[in-house]
Amino acid sequence: MRNIVFTRRNGWIPSVIREDGALRLTLGAGADAAHEPRTFTFPIGEAHLAVIQEDLARHLLLWSAVLPLCDDAGTRGRLDEDAAVALLDPILLSAPEDVDALFQRIRWDKGRLIAHGADLDLLERGRVSAAMRAATETSDGKRAQEYRANRRRAERGTVLGALDTAILRYTGQCLHGATVPRRIPEAVDPALLPEVMRVIATAEQACAGMRIGRDPRRGKRATDKRDGDRMAATVDAAVRHAHPPLADDAVRTVSFLMCSEAADRSRSTPMEDDEEAADCRAGSGGSARKRILSFTDDKGVGRRWLPDHPDHPRTATAEFWDFVGDRSAADNEVFTIEDEERGEGIQLHFYADSVARITTAHEGGGGSDPEYRVEYSLVDGIGGYRALVSAFVHGDCAALDQHGSWLSDAAELERARHRRDAG
Repeated sequence: MRNIVFTRRNGWIPSVIREDGALRLTLGAGADAAHEPRTFTFPIGEAHLAVIQEDLARHLLLWSAVLPLCDDAGTRGRLDEDAAVALLDPILLSAPEDVDALFQRIRWDKGRLIAHGADLDLLERGRVSAAMRAATETSDGKRAQEYRANRRRAERGTVLGALDTAILRYTGQCLHGATVPRRIPEAVDPALLPEVMRVIATAEQACAGMRIGRDPRRGKRATDKRDGDRMAATVDAAVRHAHPPLADDAVRTVSFLMCSEAADRSRSTPMEDDEEAADCRAGSGGSARKRILSFTDDKGVGRRWLPDHPDHPRTATAEFWDFVGDRSAADNEVFTIEDEERGEGIQLHFYADSVARITTAHEGGGGSDPEYRVEYSLVDGIGGYRALVSAFVHGDCAALDQHGSWLSDAAELERARHRRDAG
């Protein structure tokens, strides 16, 4: 027969039950092999029950000391009841200074006490009894997470000031630096929010007019890493110059916020607008292409673009990069654009940062095949590829002369690549 004798509103805090006439403390901790929560119990006395009922601080201290024993039990082991019982008198019935001394010798769950409002300064100084005077029955898990995050920062030599912490809270990265940043002004102390907004304004002014383009080589939603690195470096330098006391973590989270928002804007931009911006940067112009183009990948899959066709309302460049975004993969990194009417095309080698342009040197006749001229050039990232594709679509292979140094020998291309990589 089991009856609940005492429990708190927070159901996670250990309760007292009476089982077969004996008092026992019961708590949930850990999980079994099937990931179901485990429950542990051990005997207590009437004097222990009286303290648990009247003194929240000591109740929480006992909980934090028992939890490591539950961890030791693992997924199927038994709780060491003797060790748990041995904690009762020293924690519940001893003088505060003796409790402090005990916590210098045993393992205990500091995060549990922090979540329930323990004073961090007193806790760090070993005054656990005094630290728990401000304890609350409600739990704030984020407070414990923030403490652990700051401890990890301290281990690598980073100590956050009040403004640093406020900036990290504003971006939602106080607990974990890998969290996608966002703007959360309500998470910041109102007294510090104006200072946070001044830092954000510095970053926004620094990257005004900058953009992060898409990189279809890595998928339809991927963005250009070089653009992101440039924006991050620009914001980083501006924020450090205007606000020199800020810690590295605070500066990085502001840069991350600016880049993340710019990348999201790029992903939500229609491909036509994205291509138009790329064309402007590349300086291409001229009339829209009026001839049919064929796109193929390294797997033999193809797509045709027909000008002024209701099924192909987008520009040729937009249609091609959409094709790349759909088809590009680690084992599919060669894409070709061909103008069959002119007998010329370009082949993009994403795996090697290079391109080949192919033109007809001699038309075939009398049963003979045409002869083609193949020339190669290195390409500088997705921006270089965009410029080449745009130039070819708006013109022809001759329009590529201004985009790189063209080599007729593949071996020379390899030597050029080695020189680039070595440099």
